[in-house]
Amino acid sequence: MNADTDYLKEEFFRLYGDRDKEPVLFYSPGRVNLIGEHTDYNAGYVFPCALDFGTTLLVRKTGRHEMRMYSINFPGEVVIPIALNYLPVAKSWTNYPVGVINEFARNGIGAPGMEMLFMGDIPNGAGLSSSASIEMVTAVALNDLTESGLEMMELVRMSQKAENGFVGMNCGIMDQFAVGFGRKDHAINLNCDTLEYRYAPLNLGDRRLIITNTNKRRGLTDSKYNERRSECDRAVALISGHKPVRNLSELTVSDLWMLDKYIADPVVRKRAKHVITENGRTLDAIKALEDNNIELFGKLMNESHDSLCTDYEVTGTELDTLVYEGRKLPGVVGTRMTGAGFGGCTVSIVESRYTDEFISRLGEVYTAKTGLTAEFYLPGIGDGARKI
Repeated sequence: MNADTDYLKEEFFRLYGDRDKEPVLFYSPGRVNLIGEHTDYNAGYVFPCALDFGTTLLVRKTGRHEMRMYSINFPGEVVIPIALNYLPVAKSWTNYPVGVINEFARNGIGAPGMEMLFMGDIPNGAGLSSSASIEMVTAVALNDLTESGLEMMELVRMSQKAENGFVGMNCGIMDQFAVGFGRKDHAINLNCDTLEYRYAPLNLGDRRLIITNTNKRRGLTDSKYNERRSECDRAVALISGHKPVRNLSELTVSDLWMLDKYIADPVVRKRAKHVITENGRTLDAIKALEDNNIELFGKLMNESHDSLCTDYEVTGTELDTLVYEGRKLPGVVGTRMTGAGFGGCTVSIVESRYTDEFISRLGEVYTAKTGLTAEFYLPGIGDGARKI
């Protein structure tokens, strides 16, 4: 957690006054997915971890019949009357917390009057789950303030429903799960079908994670994300006419022959191929990490990006430049896009002694080829959403 809480308290009192009544502090991290991309909504395997930067929320109950929201990142106070049913506002950051509040209301848990101050240090639109972080910090806070006693799993599910139904982003459960269940210095081996999970120590030895931001903004609800999901659903429908399957993740690489036989559309066929092979890569990568075979883990990261580029077609010039130019540099064990794609970030494993060279040389070539300036983060792996 990187937020300056003294600064945030001063901002809170400047906005809302009444220094005699302290706000309550909550925190929720961002996340990075190491491998297993676009498999979560296909009920497959993912391997994310929570980061040590995220969203801080200061909140205080009031006796008024309204919620007052302010974000350091998006200045301008928003006042929302308490209701039984809330409606989204076009292109507003408030849809993420209000969507969660709406889910609580749908479950018979009304929000009290509140004064809320949000501050995030996750780059917006970078694919590091700034939206899930806002949703989960709101869910944890509201659960605490209403003394509802809901388990973390229920808060995760409610936050995902808020993003699906209220925001309009048809995401899987990975982001909210990783943000809610993160553990310091561990990644999460998650089966998105059963929600069975276990923690895996992220022991990289003399290597470290580097996240690189393309600084190409992407609005996922306006992108082809939902289109990719519908293409996967189409593949399932075509295959299930010959073999009963609920989702693509029930298939393995030994079933790839079915794609050629039962799916005439070459685009839908490629989408299915990525999901099936990505599930296999993810399981192999987790095993490689457990065996301390970081070189194999990196190789599988590279193969993951290649599949996302060629078969799933969610990368683009900026991400591909970072990945394919990055692979040419010394000390790079593996590098791939992370998140939904269409911009956002890459995640790389780089030998520690080459960190500075990686950042300087990749930054130069990226700007030369795209005209954009990349940002580099050296994250730690943190704990999940919680009250401070």
